[in-house]
Amino acid sequence: MSANLNQTKNNKLVLKLAAIVIGMFGFGFALVPLYDVLCDALGINGKPSDTAAAYVAVEIDESRLITVDFITRVNTGMPWEFKSETRQVKVHPGQLNQVNFYVKNPAKTAIVGQAVPSISPGPAALYMNKTECFCFEQQTLQAGEELLMPMQFYVDPQLPENITYFTLQYTLYNVTANVTAPADVVAMN
Repeated sequence: MSANLNQTKNNKLVLKLAAIVIGMFGFGFALVPLYDVLCDALGINGKPSDTAAAYVAVEIDESRLITVDFITRVNTGMPWEFKSETRQVKVHPGQLNQVNFYVKNPAKTAIVGQAVPSISPGPAALYMNKTECFCFEQQTLQAGEELLMPMQFYVDPQLPENITYFTLQYTLYNVTANVTAPADVVAMN
């Protein structure tokens, strides 16, 4: 009888542990969408919009000067050279600006890259508006190809007075394996 009691306790424990594992697995899947919703609601983590902003001529605030630094990096496994032509610009809120980024594919095959932006401090991301950006789409470079990619932006004049400096970082990822259409892969090589 004691063996049956132990077996029942063990079965209950196994069921509880299995429920915990399933719950943790489900939470792991829900974490990314929850993170995105939280960042959007609070305006944190410097996740700028990945769509083009329309530039409507606004009054340029010439009394303020905002410093914007540009940092580029390539993710591990991405052989491209990637850098901004300009490391830092000083802009007036409302003024349309352009910065060019240089990329080169030194590999012997075509590679598809995707740039992911990040802004620090996070609240500044709400006021950084890109009207044209290479980060909106994947970029395909043939073997040895190099390219100059423009990024046009303006800082919203409603940027809080206490933010006078922010950093825009682009991380370039190799997404060649994610190109799903066989015709795209054939066209690249």
